[in-house]
Amino acid sequence: MGVPLTSVDSPFVLQLVRYGLISAVLHLNAENKLRQSLITFLPLAIIGTLGTLWLWLVTEYVPEPYLDEVFHIPQVQVYCDGRWSVWDDKITTPPGLYVLTILANRLTGYPCSTYYLRLFNVERLSYLPLAAVVCRTWIEQPKTDERQYSAYAIFTGINIALFPALFFFSGLYYTDVASTFVVVLAYTNHLDRVKRDTPTFKCDLYTICLGLLSLCMRQTNIFWVVVYIGGLEAIQGIKVVRPQPVSTPGFTTLSQQLIFYAWRYSLGDIHDPSVNLSSPVDLLLCVLSVGIASVCNIGTVLRRIWPHLVVLCAFIGFVAWNGGVVLGDKSNHVATIHLAQMLYIWPLFAFFSAPLFIPQILSWSTSIFRAVTGLTSPVVSSNKAPTAAQSGSKSSQSRALKTFNWMGTCYRLHSILVLGGTLAAAVLIVRYNTIIHPFTLADNRHYMFYVFRYTILRAWWIRYALAPAYVLCGWLCWTALGSSSFPGPSANQQIQAPFGSTSEASLPFKEKQPQSSSSNASQANESLDTVSPPTSTALVLLLSAVLSLVTAPLVEPRYFIVPWVFWRLLVPARPALPGSASPASRWLVPVLETAWFLLVNAVTMYVFITRPFFWRAPDGSLLDDGRVQRFMW
Repeated sequence: MGVPLTSVDSPFVLQLVRYGLISAVLHLNAENKLRQSLITFLPLAIIGTLGTLWLWLVTEYVPEPYLDEVFHIPQVQVYCDGRWSVWDDKITTPPGLYVLTILANRLTGYPCSTYYLRLFNVERLSYLPLAAVVCRTWIEQPKTDERQYSAYAIFTGINIALFPALFFFSGLYYTDVASTFVVVLAYTNHLDRVKRDTPTFKCDLYTICLGLLSLCMRQTNIFWVVVYIGGLEAIQGIKVVRPQPVSTPGFTTLSQQLIFYAWRYSLGDIHDPSVNLSSPVDLLLCVLSVGIASVCNIGTVLRRIWPHLVVLCAFIGFVAWNGGVVLGDKSNHVATIHLAQMLYIWPLFAFFSAPLFIPQILSWSTSIFRAVTGLTSPVVSSNKAPTAAQSGSKSSQSRALKTFNWMGTCYRLHSILVLGGTLAAAVLIVRYNTIIHPFTLADNRHYMFYVFRYTILRAWWIRYALAPAYVLCGWLCWTALGSSSFPGPSANQQIQAPFGSTSEASLPFKEKQPQSSSSNASQANESLDTVSPPTSTALVLLLSAVLSLVTAPLVEPRYFIVPWVFWRLLVPARPALPGSASPASRWLVPVLETAWFLLVNAVTMYVFITRPFFWRAPDGSLLDDGRVQRFMW
């Protein structure tokens, strides 16, 4: 059992003291020390309090190890006794969580009891929002060392820690909370590195240490610390090349135009608009330009990503030594190609993040209403710069060049093709790659058992009927990354389209002029939280999610935690009501997200605590030695 929450020497009180010290130390050199300290103390205290209450409930009603805890807790207790050579072969993840827990408990004097082992996760969960707030702040202000925390960043940090699939497991001794925290720390380090053109050797070593530590938590973190963060580092290495801008000449032949843009790409002048300015063809151009720039600037890229390559080599060495990725029980965790995971991820995001889609749904509804009623004529804005075919004389252009420019600017056709292609791909995946893991059908303690039972296992046609829902949810998640008003900082707005763009927006590395007054600077800072991420960032995130999920035959909400966290960090702020700048409209969405998460957590916690059941055989006898079973993610 746990200790009283309100006693002076209780872990909860000591946690609050630590939160205060952390907040004070972080802002010793800040201009407004008290305000900044209170801002960072708030998410720590909120999540710490809620996490401690959840831990108290779990310990009160489930004092003994439950489900996967029956493997984790005895293993760490063996380590606590100093028997480091003992290992349970049923455990599939490395012992990083156990070692960190023992170190923390030795420093605090806590024993290795079930309560204090679970408490380790609660404390890591309480630190997660602070790391997330810093990440979101540096995403909004990528080129400053000063921490000006926006209210949206604070909400983002709190809501990430309240994510139901993550918050629930903070009350149990699972690897998810600590693993997610370490990966977010690695991302924080990356955002700090991109503020300088040449990271220091000390920063490189820190990158290696965090990367190796994340792999010691879970093997699948390789996709996040190497593919995602390493991929972003590679792109950043290309962007710091900064070739001299040139005016786009007029072209008369297709070869001239292609050679010019291939040359610009080879210099590092890549095509990387923000998501809110991207059409489907921009995604292709982004991949193409980054690929060309990477090959032509391979030395610069390697100097930037060598710490991630060290982590990758260490992982390859581990796989060779272990005979595979999975430790222990390899028979039930065989890697396979499970493309349906990339269908399931979007409804899960849409369910948990439903409040974030309110601005999009209201905006679409308003546009449809106006178009139907004829109040205003619908206007399609592509946010595209005029092409060379539009700005120059067409008479001197070859037919091939005219056709190429026309094909490259048919944005509506591109959207239709992508929509039809993704829907067809979803149907084919449902038909040929729907995998039902035996664990999913055998364990009715997990919510996924009931999701599968009442959807794709209900009838054959339901599988195909869900295909449009997968596509719609994916579209919602992608468009949520686009802001509604602010186009993004021009320093990051690299647009080099091979269709002869000649507008000011297409010139590479056109720096934004500094604000002439403090009021203008303040206004600019307020709008930074609405900035959309670069297209390259969204594409690397998508690639990392694909690699981390499609190799897993088992579908569990826990597998989607890290992809959701990184996606959520990139989602910009948007007013709930289109065109409204009122505070109520501005903060309605994150407040509703917090309320939604609290509701989902309350329901799942209530069901877990108050709805126990037993497994029984057909004759009514108890199974699993009469152990109490409980519903969970």
